[in-house]
Amino acid sequence: MHHARTPNRPAPAIAHPPIELRAVGKTYPTPSGPFPALHNITLQIPAGAFVAIVGKSGSGKSTLINMIAGIDRPTHGEVVVAGTPIHTLAEGPLAAWRGRTIGVVFQFFQLLPTLTVAENVILPMDLCRTYPARERRTRAITLLERMGIGEQADKLPSALSGGQQQRAAIARALANDPPILLADEPTGNLDSHTADAVLQLFADLATEGRTVVMVTHERDITRVVTQSITLADGALVTPAVRSAFATDEFLRSCLKSHRPPPNLPPMGGGVDSLPHRGRAGEGESRDE
Repeated sequence: MHHARTPNRPAPAIAHPPIELRAVGKTYPTPSGPFPALHNITLQIPAGAFVAIVGKSGSGKSTLINMIAGIDRPTHGEVVVAGTPIHTLAEGPLAAWRGRTIGVVFQFFQLLPTLTVAENVILPMDLCRTYPARERRTRAITLLERMGIGEQADKLPSALSGGQQQRAAIARALANDPPILLADEPTGNLDSHTADAVLQLFADLATEGRTVVMVTHERDITRVVTQSITLADGALVTPAVRSAFATDEFLRSCLKSHRPPPNLPPMGGGVDSLPHRGRAGEGESRDE
């Protein structure tokens, strides 16, 4: 028997940290030989954080977020999310865990075109049976109204603008009230005004206590996120390394002496505290 839950209540508290990776590596086989996509990633993401994963194309951003979602599995290392070592789960239990724990927002929305917007939001509740059947449409409408598109509930996705479709996708990701929301380039196909509104939605969800992790190429992301993780060639880049390598003079001196930059910390940790939301101009991320 399924008990009713109050729509839009704060996400359930989970043990700290809700996301932890320990020496995670991922290598893909290719015709030309093994390709290492991630190198010994160790990091923790606290509850209620709004975290941006930034880096150039091919740096491992999407691979990292797929590890957290359990969409891909590490070649080595441990992935512990919401207290569950998901790298140990078989496919069936992993899918059930993901449906209850993770909400995923995609760049291209991935709304089913033959279902109405409300039916797209109801679908995860049908699959996971997290709410009684009689409550699912009401919850879907409530979520869509919160996203500002309640009047679009009975339309097909093709009738909505790109920004409205992304809001519908966020509502669908929240359908089962997950404590963790993952977004892969969610603003990549949106104009700047709509992208700003979507980012503010994510910030508001983090304020409620959800953990929001987003892959992005947005250059001015520090004004809304609380933290950032920078990847380069599948490895974490620490603040000290970024600062040291930011000066051409420093690089020239190291190259002239034929030695690596001295006194730099090892790669690791990876989560950099940034200015509070609303403060821009510091700690800009490196994007394409």
